[in-house]
Amino acid sequence: MTGLALRRSKGASLAQREARWGYIFLSPWIIGFLAFTLIPMVATFVFSFTNIELNSNRPVEFVGLKNWQDIFGDSQMWASLGVTLKFAILQLPLAVILPFLIAMLVNSKRLIAPGLFRILFFMPYTVPFVAGVVIWEQMENPTSGWIGQFLGIFGISAPNWLNDPTLIYPALVILGLWGVGGGMIVYLGGLQGIPSELYDAAKIDGAGWWGQLWHVTIPMMTPVFLYTLVLSIVDVLQYFLVVQVINNGVGEPGGTTMFYNLWLYKNFFTYGHEGYASAMAWFLFAITLVITLGVFASARRWVYYAGER
Repeated sequence: MTGLALRRSKGASLAQREARWGYIFLSPWIIGFLAFTLIPMVATFVFSFTNIELNSNRPVEFVGLKNWQDIFGDSQMWASLGVTLKFAILQLPLAVILPFLIAMLVNSKRLIAPGLFRILFFMPYTVPFVAGVVIWEQMENPTSGWIGQFLGIFGISAPNWLNDPTLIYPALVILGLWGVGGGMIVYLGGLQGIPSELYDAAKIDGAGWWGQLWHVTIPMMTPVFLYTLVLSIVDVLQYFLVVQVINNGVGEPGGTTMFYNLWLYKNFFTYGHEGYASAMAWFLFAITLVITLGVFASARRWVYYAGER
């Protein structure tokens, strides 16, 4: 074997070993993805065309599109979808804009001890989510919560946040601000990645703080806005855990917290309608897909990538 062929053989074997070890190190993620994501997705898709009910002795039969037809005739499903979309209109602007404003604040060179403020804003994000929900539930209690006690100092009666249909959505939005530190970190990384030369050029052109923000910062941050918006849309359409913890998933007050994902959960785990709930899950997936594709389609008009011509 010639020296060139020998080197090629060694190079090929080295590449094979590297690929093999790469797959070995990736195997925990691959196994987890198959076991907890891909296989359940395929199973629910199959279930959506059957009458499967695990709590029943009835044999599993193929029912075609019956579950899908039942979805469109389910008034509670449409009501739950309306609740979810109504809440999304309130939640999404704050979920996208507020972390950006906080990141602007903690990224300011005029701020004393910016590292301390970054830690303080991020720390709540590290608290287990259920524990955070319980804490906020106690804080918004009209009698024992510290918000109510603080308002009582000024003779103001505390609103019954979690039991008033007109205040429940603002209360849930405020509760969601608990995890704003995660989005802040993403925006902070984007802000620190903006080349300083762009700000220098803007100053030479006479741009003040507002001009730099409008013509440099926001255009350069639009990819991060897109990323945050897409993730926020997916999260809000799957909104579930907060209302499940606060009201035990009963939809109170007056059905205003019967979110789509909560109604799906009840059909699957409480009522045992696994086939119908599987169809609901795929219907939600279709809605999410359509909305996110629409966002990506609109991104051509408002998202700026520095590497593009």
